[in-house]
This record gives sequence, C-alpha cells and structure tokens, in this order.
Amino acid sequence: MKISVIFTTYNSPDWLQKVLWGFEQQTDDNFEVVIADDGSTIETQRVITDFKARSLMPIKHVWQEDDGFQKCRILNKAIVSAEGKYIVVTDGDCIPRKDFIATHRKKAEPGYFLSGGYLKLPLQLSRDITQQDIIDGECFNSEWLIQKGFKKSHKLWKLTRSNFLAKLLNHLTPTSRTWNGHNASCFKSDMIKINGFDERMQYGGQDCEFGSRLKNLGLKTKQIRYSAICVHLDHSKTYENTASWKKNNDIRKTSIKNKIIETPAGIKEASLDYT
Repeated sequence: MKISVIFTTYNSPDWLQKVLWGFEQQTDDNFEVVIADDGSTIETQRVITDFKARSLMPIKHVWQEDDGFQKCRILNKAIVSAEGKYIVVTDGDCIPRKDFIATHRKKAEPGYFLSGGYLKLPLQLSRDITQQDIIDGECFNSEWLIQKGFKKSHKLWKLTRSNFLAKLLNHLTPTSRTWNGHNASCFKSDMIKINGFDERMQYGGQDCEFGSRLKNLGLKTKQIRYSAICVHLDHSKTYENTASWKKNNDIRKTSIKNKIIETPAGIKEASLDYT
C-alpha cells in the first residue's frame, strides 16, 4: 500500500529542509511526500527544487497564492493530489524519526484514524539541529537533547524506543485521541467521504474539527502518541487571533452537535479550483 505524506509549509525553508532530511531517512520508503505550500516565496521553491534534484524520494509541491492563513484550503488541494491509498498528515516543522512511516503503516486499520503527538524543542535547539544529527538520529535521543540544553522531564518519554513502554504509555495517557495536524493518519477514502477540511476555518482547532467529522462518519481512534515519533521545531505564530479561534470553535461545536459528516465548504465546493 502506497502512503502519501502531506505536510504544510509557509516561508520556513530552513525548517522544511530539516523535515525533508527526516523523511529521507525512513526505513519504509514506499511513500510520496506532498508539500502543501500555503503561499511561500521563491526561497521555499528553491529548497524543494534542489532537494528533488538530488533525492530519489518522490516529492510533489502543491502551492497556492498567499491569502493569509489558509491551511485547510491547501490541505484539500494536497489530498486531491495525493496518490496514496493511505495518508499521513504532519507539519513542515516536525522532523520524523526513521520509523515514523513504518509505524503509521503498521498501525493503520480500516475504520480507524491514528492520533499521534510530538516533542516540542526550544528555538535555539531547533536551529542547531544539523543534517547529520537527523541522519544519526541524535535529535530523537533523550540524553543528547539534555546535553544540548533540553530540560529533563517526563516529556522525553515521547521519544521512547521501547515498544512495551510505548504501548503502555499510549494506553495510560489522558490525552484525547483527536486528529492532530502534526501527526495523524487515515485512509484517503475516509477523507473524501467527509469532504476534506472545512475551508471556512483559519487558525485554531481546524484539525480537531476534521477529526470530529471522521468520528461522525463512524471511525474509531488509536493512540500512537508514544509510537510514531517526531520532534517539533519552534517558531512564532503571528497568524493566531481570538476571532479566528471563536469562529472555528463555533463550527466545531455545530459539527459535533449536529453529527455533521461532510463539511459544506470542502473539496467538492472547491473542485473547480483544483483542476
């Protein structure tokens, strides 16, 4: 089964390159990368072009003009473009451990979506990670991170390499099994059935709303927070605002209350723009 990995990016070429290095190290190479670009400038295009010229990894660059934060819109375009039967969604600031794709494939099951997490790194450490650190797997090594200044805490359990401990922690964690845009997956056919992401929504809760409709469709969830490992590179969020959160929260409440499956503002409504 071919997998499509979709992640969004916006004018973060250095972070994007580190994420691509991470996917280049995957033990499971039967996947394509679909970069959902929400209006980045030529610098991002150069990183992708240079990477494609020297890598065997299949990469698609799906771009739209900058119109503010329109993540849902570009994700829908990427879903349409994806060739894989199964889709893993993450972010352009999350570096995957080498078994990331293999774990999603192993845990994939019809009738379910997978809910993962990440370990958030401080800004300076995010900047300092090199290609060799990713190749060697050092940025997923708790002791190495502590040596680099990461505060020792239970959060480092998210990097466990023990299958037994990961299974136990996945069972015990109080974290909700939501659709998390940095680390989640399901079959493409299920994404199409719910009409993709709601394009009325900008920043704030749009991923959880998507997951709510997957649950309304009848999908159950699996917690893979401690199994599918990625580290999150720090950055500012200039696009966050209270009005957007409120609007999105109202849409999500309506989706849950009325058990809505298909968004009225998704892939079907924008299909003419995707041709």
